[in-house]
Amino acid sequence: MTKVRIKTMYPPGHVRAPFYIRGKEGEIEREIGPFGNPEQLAYGLEAEKQTLYRVRFSMAELWAEAAEAPGDTVDVEVYAHWLEES
Repeated sequence: MTKVRIKTMYPPGHVRAPFYIRGKEGEIEREIGPFGNPEQLAYGLEAEKQTLYRVRFSMAELWAEAAEAPGDTVDVEVYAHWLEES
């Protein structure tokens, strides 16, 4: 699996990357496919296609010492423009 980091961005408006994953590192579990960018569609704008990925995070990565089960994982679907190589 390819390791990625979620960009630490805080743009105004309708965004599709949950706050708790920003700046965190995960692994691409699978590519889902291209879709119109929902951050543009939410405002009725013409939406460029963005690839949607399922990214797997460990609970330890997301919650550090507060993770009740650090070895468990959570999958989040994230658009390509939020990802950077880690």
